Amino acid sequence: MKTQILIAALFFSGFVTAQQKKDSLKVNTIEAVNIKKQVFKKQGDRLIYDVASSPIAKGTNTFNLLKQTPMISSIDGKTLKILGKSDAIIYINNKKTNMDSEALIEMLKSTPSEDIQKIEVITVPGSEFQVESTEGVINIVMKKSKNNGYNGTIKMQNEQGYYNNPNAGASFNFRQGKWSGNSNFRTGSWTERQKYSLSNGDPTFRNESYGFNNDPNNNYGGGFNVDYEISKKQSLGFSYNMRYNKSFNSILDITNWQNGILTNRTVNNEDAQTRNHSFNLNYEIKTDSLGSKLTSNVSYLWFNRNKVSFNESFPLTNDTINKYSALHQSVPQIINNYAANIDYLKKTAKGATWLMGISYNHTNTDNDTRQDKLQSGEFVPDSKQTNHFIYKESILGIYLNYERKLTEKISGKAGARYEMTRSTGDIVDKTGFERNYNNLLPYLNLNYAINSDHNLSYTFSSRIRRPRFWELNPSRTYFTPTNYTQNNPFILASKFYNQELNYMYKNAYYANLSFTMVEDASASDMLPLQGKSTGPKVDENGNFIYDADGNMIMETTKFLRYIRTNYGKNRELNLTLGMNKSWFKEIWTTNYSVNLKYSIYKGAVTEDPTSRPGPFETEELEPYIIDVKNYNMSLTLNNVVRLSSKKDWYLGVNYFFASREAMEGGVVGVRQSLDINLKKIIGDWTILAEVNDLFNQGFYRVEGIQPNGKYNNITNFNYPRLFSIGVTYNFGNQKLKKAREMKSANDAVKSRT
Repeated sequence: MKTQILIAALFFSGFVTAQQKKDSLKVNTIEAVNIKKQVFKKQGDRLIYDVASSPIAKGTNTFNLLKQTPMISSIDGKTLKILGKSDAIIYINNKKTNMDSEALIEMLKSTPSEDIQKIEVITVPGSEFQVESTEGVINIVMKKSKNNGYNGTIKMQNEQGYYNNPNAGASFNFRQGKWSGNSNFRTGSWTERQKYSLSNGDPTFRNESYGFNNDPNNNYGGGFNVDYEISKKQSLGFSYNMRYNKSFNSILDITNWQNGILTNRTVNNEDAQTRNHSFNLNYEIKTDSLGSKLTSNVSYLWFNRNKVSFNESFPLTNDTINKYSALHQSVPQIINNYAANIDYLKKTAKGATWLMGISYNHTNTDNDTRQDKLQSGEFVPDSKQTNHFIYKESILGIYLNYERKLTEKISGKAGARYEMTRSTGDIVDKTGFERNYNNLLPYLNLNYAINSDHNLSYTFSSRIRRPRFWELNPSRTYFTPTNYTQNNPFILASKFYNQELNYMYKNAYYANLSFTMVEDASASDMLPLQGKSTGPKVDENGNFIYDADGNMIMETTKFLRYIRTNYGKNRELNLTLGMNKSWFKEIWTTNYSVNLKYSIYKGAVTEDPTSRPGPFETEELEPYIIDVKNYNMSLTLNNVVRLSSKKDWYLGVNYFFASREAMEGGVVGVRQSLDINLKKIIGDWTILAEVNDLFNQGFYRVEGIQPNGKYNNITNFNYPRLFSIGVTYNFGNQKLKKAREMKSANDAVKSRT
């Protein structure tokens, strides 16, 4: 370093004398001081990963970068988890992304990692965030530059699993004077292949089903964002995002056995289309030089999914019970959401920050399910399974946060969110309900920076989880005539209380202890309800059959119904130990974590609120008892090795392991995955070859047994091993500032579609 640097440092310290100044001029050079920037650190309610200072953030995309971020993991390439348990909600520059989950993942995969300044992980979000249950927030902060110009990315990828799945995408960004914007487009096709094994019964009865599902998909998505800087203090923006998915000729083929005897075969052919359009208008004005600002949003979301299926069951025996049957089913879902919010952020001269806001969401859903059954060679309406369900929901939210630094070492943030929910559900000409409830959701965060090496923080948060809109639609999806899933319009919102204690050592090692309480809990997956229905035996024309004495002949059918419903409460204690560190002059970068969990699930399901027996029919349901205490662990090991001094070859080796885990629906088997990738950077080109789940071990297996001996086992093998190669080309001015990312008023609704 030069002499002037030393002089300036001495001057500002207040200890420079005239003689010292004179003497300092005689110094020609001093030894350079090597100050290493902190790559991973705790700050307030979040953990910050400084991507710009990390050696792994070169020549990759944002999704792969997130997978290498401490506390974040992904084992399927489609979803992101925080601490291995919480779903991740993505924000960009403190604004929630305005697109559905699949479009969001594709956007992250097409965004160059060089555009990222830092990644913030908020394991327990504050009252200002529109999240539910135990969801955490990942805030991606983009690099800033005021250069005019344009840039873009073109990406092509080919993935080989059971089938070949190609996809491509492009993004374009521009900035010129007061105007800035970005756009993106993605297209791809993939066919999902799954193999099923289902078995259920009791010590006296055994039902087994084996089969497969081929689900071809064509996907198109994209959108644009335009921002106009009215003045240095005011900005106006508009964004639009869309996604279209077409899945025709999806086939589910199941062969069924009862007590070891081959009985029938069920084939379900399904055509489905999904359309999603969202619009957002955003206005922002800065009210002072300290960073205070007022932000307002108006949003509209339109979602439409139309599914049509034809289900046939072919008898493979000559008995009178198993006979040919068929049904047509149409299950449309239309969602219209209108939303608005106003936020005011006030910063004071003493360093305190106030945030206050109000939001309003109104949602209409229309689900006109039609089902016809084969009778006398013709299809006639099935009155029990034909449902026109109309659901309306309004949510008014008011929230307030206060944040400040209390001392040099202690800082805090406190807030609350008050939500008023009004909803009505109407199954036309059958039944309905009205639910009105209010929730006060407090939040507290305390952070103690003990010294430069040690940091300790505590966070408390209360949230609710509302059911997804598709869960409310009272329709069935059939595996076989007696084995199906059943949605539930009567499911209640669950209440979550989250506490977390976090410790960090030397900005590299961390320990996270969390405790979650859930009331009115619903299972993370559907619960298997076994039972039997008894009703009149009918002939091929649908007429009742009588015996010689004129008595109605009754027949009994056993069924297995998967339903999502409230069952009771659960408690969960999690301990996560992790580290993020580079070795051998940043040649080898590691991101390791282990999660230890103790869970208690307690409750029961004794009735099915969706059951509506017809005339002369009765239904007997076996109570489903949940009394689970369970220890389990998971392990994530991410490694990036720089193979060349030119920093153009990288090797990635990632491993995930999860032990057996008892949950509400049964015991989930061991899962593990070994992923390997090789990356080559050639100027603006990046070539990435990957193998995911090399040994095909990431499949889903559940074993469930009840105290009375009833059991239900599921194995779903989706051919997880994937080989892929992708080519990415970045063009234009790579230092271009991104367009202002805008928060959407209907963000909270998007995750429920």
